[in-house]
Amino acid sequence: MRLDKFLKISRIIKRRTVAKNVAENEKIMINGKVKKPSTKVKVGDIIEVSYYDKIIKFKILEVPTRNVGKKDADKLIEIIIDPRKG
Repeated sequence: MRLDKFLKISRIIKRRTVAKNVAENEKIMINGKVKKPSTKVKVGDIIEVSYYDKIIKFKILEVPTRNVGKKDADKLIEIIIDPRKG
């Protein structure tokens, strides 16, 4: 699955177009390297997203084959750093 789509499905970023723009501006790293929005993600990848002067870092636990509901989106990732939660 593409990076921008995964960020939307996992609800890290609410809109895919925003996720794409953030990635195009080199604000997303996978395993420590800047990546494009079209980069394929896989289980075990560590993703760091910098936007709105905040950094969120998480590990991918599952890559879905289709869209998932809100309650299932939490099961896709393990949060490492999240400034939104204090």
